[in-house]
Amino acid sequence: MSPSATSLRCTGCGAAPPEGEPYPFRCPNAGSGDVDHVLGRLLDTGQVVFPGRGEDDPSPFVRFRRLLHSYHRAIAGGLGDAGFVELVRRLDARVVEVDGRGFRETPFGRSEPLSDALGFSAPGGVWVKDETHNVAGSHKGRHLMGILLHLEVAELLGLPPQGPRPDLGVASCGNAALAAAVLARASHRRLRAFVPSGADAGVVERILALGAEVVVCERGEDLPGDPSYRALLAAVGEGTIPFTCQGSLNGLAIEGGETLAFEIASAQAKAGEAADHVVVQVGGGALASAVAQGLAEARALGADGGRARLHTVQSTAVHPLERAARKVAALLPGGAGPEDLARALALAAGERSRYMWPWEGGARSLATGILDEETYDWLAVVAGMLSSGGEPVVVEEARLLEANELAATCGLDADATGTSGIAGLMKLVDSGVVRRDERVVVLATGSRR
Repeated sequence: MSPSATSLRCTGCGAAPPEGEPYPFRCPNAGSGDVDHVLGRLLDTGQVVFPGRGEDDPSPFVRFRRLLHSYHRAIAGGLGDAGFVELVRRLDARVVEVDGRGFRETPFGRSEPLSDALGFSAPGGVWVKDETHNVAGSHKGRHLMGILLHLEVAELLGLPPQGPRPDLGVASCGNAALAAAVLARASHRRLRAFVPSGADAGVVERILALGAEVVVCERGEDLPGDPSYRALLAAVGEGTIPFTCQGSLNGLAIEGGETLAFEIASAQAKAGEAADHVVVQVGGGALASAVAQGLAEARALGADGGRARLHTVQSTAVHPLERAARKVAALLPGGAGPEDLARALALAAGERSRYMWPWEGGARSLATGILDEETYDWLAVVAGMLSSGGEPVVVEEARLLEANELAATCGLDADATGTSGIAGLMKLVDSGVVRRDERVVVLATGSRR
């Protein structure tokens, strides 16, 4: 198999990282111009195949390894297939030692209680991807394990310069920082976690117990945006490696998250079923970006025969993605086709500040994990929504609470962020966008703490 099955390119300006760059995480032109610089992994679907029934390894990073850029970099460097598999298993064993659980395929299936509660008929229903028992209690570790594999492969190939390992850095209000601390401990790396002043005290205590440094970031009255993200940006400028779920800082966080979409597509293919809708909650956007791109790649590889409409969910407190999606949609003529959408997205990518900017003013919500003032991976998510006929949904606090209480009665032990996709689904059903005879996928993403 050719190592060119995957490549890296900025979706905003088209630039590629220099050959031999040990940490190809950001566009080399990041920070220049009003361009949405996000490094993306491109997959040549003519050179890879989707894992079949005989390749159901419980580790998603073994099962879907041939779809990962870290794998192809390892193969090109002479590590070999067996060497990459051994690396994944070794890292996973260390994660188990730290967190008591490793990366395994997470549950996915029709929720009979939730489908009944929302009035779905037998042909339709709600399929739930349950991430509450994942490493560190959320989906965030999937994104970060993808990055960690790149770091480990680079070291095995002798790419980084000699000297101490650079620090890792993460900006997060909770789940991503906790997952980063688990993986940093498992790989014997130093981590600085930049968190806002209102971060959950229990999460902060656990991060400190894992040996990470916590940097509490206060909000400045005259500075827009997330203070934790600004602090991480400064640290990255000084040499810290972005070990974070913001794709704008580390584009390879996305492919780790894509393994969730690959699992969904694989399960649907085996059952001979295809979803009509996928509803994903959005904070920074990495999860929705990964789901959109992962399902599209699975479909291109023949593993997912459907073309589900992608809908995103944000809170009325903060909804920059919804604002950006409406502005991009306004660029499209009536009866717009793929070429019209491509032109609109290219225009938006070249004028980022006209479409995506920090949400004005502070905000509070039950769903703290979707309060990001910016959706960092916004453009890929907007592309996924508009190309599929989906739409952004904004939900009120009362609906977030209602959804969380309903999920609990249906056996989902997730927090309000983790069930906010269900809140969006409830609104889509009420508005008639989703019919009760259709199949819908939602993700429960964070455990209740």
